[in-house]
Amino acid sequence: MKVTGFSIVRNALKFDYPILEAIQSVLPLCDEFVIAVGKSEDDTLALIKSIDSPKIRIIETIWDDSLRAGGQVLAVETNKALATILPDTDWAFYIQGDEVLHERYLPVVRQAMERYINQPDVEGLLFKYLHFYGSYRYVGDSPQWYRREIRVIRNTGNVRAYRDAQGFRTTDNQKLHVKLIDAYIYHYGWVKPPEVQQRKLNAVQRFWHTDDEIKGRPTLDQFDYKSIDALAEFKETHPAVMQPRIHAQHWQFDFDIREKKYSFKNRLKIFIEKLTGWRMGEYRNYKLV
Repeated sequence: MKVTGFSIVRNALKFDYPILEAIQSVLPLCDEFVIAVGKSEDDTLALIKSIDSPKIRIIETIWDDSLRAGGQVLAVETNKALATILPDTDWAFYIQGDEVLHERYLPVVRQAMERYINQPDVEGLLFKYLHFYGSYRYVGDSPQWYRREIRVIRNTGNVRAYRDAQGFRTTDNQKLHVKLIDAYIYHYGWVKPPEVQQRKLNAVQRFWHTDDEIKGRPTLDQFDYKSIDALAEFKETHPAVMQPRIHAQHWQFDFDIREKKYSFKNRLKIFIEKLTGWRMGEYRNYKLV
């Protein structure tokens, strides 16, 4: 069984992406890892080259910043990396630049790959998610956070990143048939110094909106992490590769987890989910098999 990891990155240092940790977290599962490094305003390329592993294969790209609808440029870049994966690869493991796999789940993922390798009707593996917010102490506790997404796909050559590359579909726009596995992706995209978080948000909004749509929006120096409806305290362990970053945290964010400022719509969703186990209106870009 051959496994190839893949990802994209640009301006990792400028926007404080834990891309090294992301790659290192899945590297034990991979025979090769393809990383598409976009032309950056910092030393992102040198950062990726600093990874001491023969498994790493870098492709240098230039992002088309004219693609301003629905985060399309992220899918275009992801597909560039995906297209270079060799045909003899069985599974492709996608990890975004702010996602990390805890080492405790490495055996779970490998076992799932081995179990389903000869079942072509299983086109991918679906992971659960923890979304960290404000600091490494808290996770999102609201229906606004997506619970699951595809991160391992069968390497058929017939799969492409979908919309803003949050997930995948076939080239003829069909949802993938996937198996849900008992493994979590730790998403750290909302854990940065407040000034860096705001700088990142100011920059990435251009992936989804035109200049006219952005015009008139307030320009802030720091992101206000307190503008959140509900959080829960995280009491387990973080991935080992994240420990140096966690110890280096230099900003303070505290939140009263008893506060639950849910909208009426989210209160209704939570009530129905507790009653039935079904999350009303949940985005599902996949078909469970």
